[in-house]
Amino acid sequence: MPELPEVETTCRGIEPHLVNQRIDRVVVRDARLRWRVPKALATELPGQRIRAVARRAKYLLLTADTGTVILHLGMSGRLRVLDATEPPAKHDHIDIVLTNGRCLRLRDPRRFGAVLWTQGAPAEHKLLANLGPEPLEAGFSGEYLHRITRGRKRAVRDVLLDSSVVAGVGNIYANEALFGAGIRPTRAAGSLSAAECERLVRAVRATLKRAIRAGGTTFRDYRRSDGQPGYFQLSLKVYGRDGERCRTCRAPIRLQRLGQRSTFYCRRCQR
Repeated sequence: MPELPEVETTCRGIEPHLVNQRIDRVVVRDARLRWRVPKALATELPGQRIRAVARRAKYLLLTADTGTVILHLGMSGRLRVLDATEPPAKHDHIDIVLTNGRCLRLRDPRRFGAVLWTQGAPAEHKLLANLGPEPLEAGFSGEYLHRITRGRKRAVRDVLLDSSVVAGVGNIYANEALFGAGIRPTRAAGSLSAAECERLVRAVRATLKRAIRAGGTTFRDYRRSDGQPGYFQLSLKVYGRDGERCRTCRAPIRLQRLGQRSTFYCRRCQR
């Protein structure tokens, strides 16, 4: 599933092609995504200009003159900017066609993504209203993480995946950041000291920034907007490396299930 680095990479890839462009029409071939595509998308958007393209957590926001398109890539979604005359493939469900002859096309084989329309403030939309701070912004600090985790018995890995605590980190990057901070993912979040919280925040930011520079992580479905895969998987330290040697101490990487998700760690490097 695309996480923050993949969504940020997509955002940066499509933004130069969309901002200040006028929308000619919206083509909805299949409205049956995670939530049904609203009919207002095809009636309200034509004639408007795209004023900004931004990311909030794992959502993409296309700000138009009178509202905002909220996009989520789901498990297999991919956005491309291409010539509007290019024939759609089987899973190309939506085109936002621009007056310059280009279009933003959503491909989503599993149809678990979302394309929604709101004329209210995006931050107040039910999907965004309860999100925590962005991990790359000042609101996510060591002091904040220490304060919000006091008394929490949940595993720190699970706390990092809680979007009400911090928005959009994702399992791959939580595992990698915890390794970078030297903290075992199964530790109770409330047991972290102020210094450990500060170290973890720095590791989360560093991990996400490295992943964005690498274009995200590609295991199966994810591709950047230019069709190329991400390359962060080539530098993973623990995630997906069960039984392999730790690149720092040579001890075997361990796999453990937390909830419904896999977590990977080094017994020697992480405490």
